[in-house]
Amino acid sequence: MSCLPAGAQMNIDFSYDSPLRKLQIAEMAINNLYVDSVDEKKLVEDAIRGMLEKLDPHSSYSDPEEVKAMNEPLQGNFDGIGVQFNMVDDTLLVIQPVSKGPSEKVGIMAGDRIVNVNDTAIAGVKMKKEEIMKRLRGPRGTTVKLGIVRRGVPDVMYFTVKRDKIPVKSVDAVYMIRPQIGYIRIGNFGATTYKEFMEGMEKLKAEGMKDLILDLQDNGGGYLQAAVEIANEFLPKDDLIVYTDGRRIRRMDYKARGNGSFLTGRVYVLVNEFTASAAEIVTGAIQDHDRGIVIGRRTFGKGLVQRPIDLPDGSMIRLTIAHYYTPSGRCIQKPYTKGDIEDYAMDFEKRLKHGELTNRDSIHFADSLKFYTLKEHRTVYGGGGIMPDTFVPLDTLQYTKFHRQLVLKGIVINTDLRYIDKNRKQLVGDYPTFEAFRSRFEVPQELIDEIMKEAEKQKIKPKDDEELQRTLPYLKSQLKALVARDLFDMSEYFQIINETSDIVKKGVELSAGK
Repeated sequence: MSCLPAGAQMNIDFSYDSPLRKLQIAEMAINNLYVDSVDEKKLVEDAIRGMLEKLDPHSSYSDPEEVKAMNEPLQGNFDGIGVQFNMVDDTLLVIQPVSKGPSEKVGIMAGDRIVNVNDTAIAGVKMKKEEIMKRLRGPRGTTVKLGIVRRGVPDVMYFTVKRDKIPVKSVDAVYMIRPQIGYIRIGNFGATTYKEFMEGMEKLKAEGMKDLILDLQDNGGGYLQAAVEIANEFLPKDDLIVYTDGRRIRRMDYKARGNGSFLTGRVYVLVNEFTASAAEIVTGAIQDHDRGIVIGRRTFGKGLVQRPIDLPDGSMIRLTIAHYYTPSGRCIQKPYTKGDIEDYAMDFEKRLKHGELTNRDSIHFADSLKFYTLKEHRTVYGGGGIMPDTFVPLDTLQYTKFHRQLVLKGIVINTDLRYIDKNRKQLVGDYPTFEAFRSRFEVPQELIDEIMKEAEKQKIKPKDDEELQRTLPYLKSQLKALVARDLFDMSEYFQIINETSDIVKKGVELSAGK
């Protein structure tokens, strides 16, 4: 990938009095003359970070390890052993082996505990999750020896796993949420998102889908091109999807090719305050062309385009080079003060405090930010996220402070994992299909009791019995969804939890009512 955008020139001025020469002299002086020894690599990295921090909130520097971790979800794969896992009591518990992946091929099963890697103990030694992952992952084709403890087997079992490419999915759920109404949830926009999305669309069409609910809640964005490809599926030929423009970057238009597979069915886009960037591109295109209805709460407001600049040691600068604009001309980037990242990061708390997450009337836009949709000429606004057509307030009563504390302390997820580990065999026998599980499974009282016991141990208590009673219904739905995820997959998790989501329910209501 080129370090510079098309059409941009980088002329470096090394003259004696140039700013770049000044920076070079400062680095040389500190490295050679400073009273104590310095880490030259860190010195340069700190200088780069310092420069970028004075720009916008999204220009950033990442070291080689950070680059690798950042790219994996977007690239669509990584090299590894192919298991979904979590840490329970300092032990790596296999939630599910990846279907047809290297671990499944050698016989590793859900519920197995990985206790050592290449004869090095990883269980009960307080090893960080990142360190364990580093030992499990490695180049494709290399092997790793795993020590496995399995329920009902007295001795440690050993497996040699040949690492391979492991897919990373960006489409979280695909299913028919109601007769003739399909549902697809996209977690981020990566290299394989469009392919996954199209596979989901074909599946839903085969099951009788006429209308689509596209869930982009909590989607933080990703590749612009992936967003363009998906928006193309809904828009007629030559409809503008998005355009980018910057100081040194000429305007670039992205238009629909007219070969989309869903040009007539109704579309309902679900968004919230964490919907950002590429997800806002899709949302803005559908809203500006009056192609569908946007439901939820005002989106995050990230309208800046970053260009990755690869550095020789594998590190990377992500530099903002342009703004992107929706078809009506809106830049939805929310306001920011250069260099004040902390204030920018507090935006969610400010929205909550001002009441805009719970009351549409608390949201105010200046007249200068007023735009109009391109077909029905409805009023829309730029300058701070995309305002939905149908507002759904945040239900602060459903998600209580007590529940938030249980989640933040890891009590809910850890109790669920211990329950699954202890009862997996019986659960698999009792619920061979998801339909059987969804219709018959009820969260046992012992699971609730264990959560309350652990909460008390960590000095977490509901304010009163009323808060406890308000907590229990959503907590039970969350636990049922987590058990479904661990027995089946992420799509089944959302099939359970979506029935408690006001935004999803509003999407179903509008699509069913038409």
